[in-house]
Amino acid sequence: MQYKIKVQGNCETVCLLSKLHEAKHHVNVRLDMDELDLTAAESKATYEEIRKYVAEHYDGMKVSNLYIAQVKAKYGIIERENYNKAKSDDARQPKCPKEKEEAIVEALKAFKMI
Repeated sequence: MQYKIKVQGNCETVCLLSKLHEAKHHVNVRLDMDELDLTAAESKATYEEIRKYVAEHYDGMKVSNLYIAQVKAKYGIIERENYNKAKSDDARQPKCPKEKEEAIVEALKAFKMI
């Protein structure tokens, strides 16, 4: 028996290496990394948690998912595909006001997303 340890970043994998003909039982495992590909930011706070943080720290200020998404995009936080897109490419969307952007940025920093 031989063990192999592989370290990448902060992820460590331990595998048992053996010849197939010596193994009496084996399990084939297929892992599609596309399904598990989360950025560190995506695994942090939800939109609801961000809205709640802003409301608590900014005297009940309400922010929409659109504004949160705009701020996240501005700071390079990758979003998943949105299936509720506008039908035309030139559709108008309201831009996030400066005071709400600052509140969202503070929330993202508090959750260590930026």
